[in-house]
Amino acid sequence: METVQTAIFEEPPINEREILRYMSSRGGEDELRPLIRECLDELRGRLSYKVCHITLPIEIDGNKIKLPCGEIESHNLAKNLSGCEKAVIFAATIGVEIDRLIAKYSRLSPAKAFCCQAIGAERVEELCDDFCESVNEKLGAGGEMLKPRFSPGYGDLPLETQKMIFSLLDCPKRIGVTLGDSLLMSPSKSVTAFAGITKRQEVSR
Repeated sequence: METVQTAIFEEPPINEREILRYMSSRGGEDELRPLIRECLDELRGRLSYKVCHITLPIEIDGNKIKLPCGEIESHNLAKNLSGCEKAVIFAATIGVEIDRLIAKYSRLSPAKAFCCQAIGAERVEELCDDFCESVNEKLGAGGEMLKPRFSPGYGDLPLETQKMIFSLLDCPKRIGVTLGDSLLMSPSKSVTAFAGITKRQEVSR
């Protein structure tokens, strides 16, 4: 079985349109853009972009996904990984500073807290995109690529799956992410996911 690897990424380009989408353009885009840029300025240099990951063989049997570390039952995940013999399991985070700023502005400025929430969501998704793109670059030489990622809590994949992922990746040690009794992660702007590896010609099926 492969070993867990850890990677630190450079800050991804800011996708202001995505931040506005997370904010539902509440108040109108022209009014929100200065607020977004003010919050981004305050966050500059304070976020970290870390991922830990492993590639494992998988076997799909109906709604069951069999891995070397255990078995998961989920129709949605089994469908997502259909046709794959391997999958990348990863955890990504942008660190604790965004949570500290959200907590600060929850008391002082609800508008800034709401904006920071949206920025955090956009930042961690951009990190996941960058990570998947880096994996795709390595897989390309072998005619393979990743399917879209799928996270615990989506569809019928239970949050309980987080326990298996954390046990497998040792997220607290590798990227500083812990799992609470409620199965929510800290820092909050963190993501865990499965991404199946498939042959390029099979993607459109």
